[in-house]
Amino acid sequence: MAKWEFWVDRGGTFTDVIGKRPDGTLAAYKLLSQNPRAYRDAAVAGIRHLLNVRPGEPLPVQDIGEVRLGTTVATNALLERTGTPTVLVITAGFKDALRIAYQKQPRIFDRHIVLPELLYDR
Repeated sequence: MAKWEFWVDRGGTFTDVIGKRPDGTLAAYKLLSQNPRAYRDAAVAGIRHLLNVRPGEPLPVQDIGEVRLGTTVATNALLERTGTPTVLVITAGFKDALRIAYQKQPRIFDRHIVLPELLYDR
């Protein structure tokens, strides 16, 4: 039996919720990412809206097949340098771990690899 599927994009200002109904049709809802007087969590509030479930009523989890959540909040904070100051402590043996990362190289057989500039280098 088909179930609802939800895809949520949580941004700094708005949260977009797309719901795929069991019949395959799509529904969309946009709401403020933070509105503490109206709801605690925008993603859950959006899902409640699309399912016609009032606050305080239990969600019909048996009717939900999946919920996928993506966010640009952390990415934007990093790019805009507006995040909370954070410290990462790495032992001497792992000092290159962030630079090496996943060994992703755009041209793997080049003899001289030019890596992109680090976003943070402290």
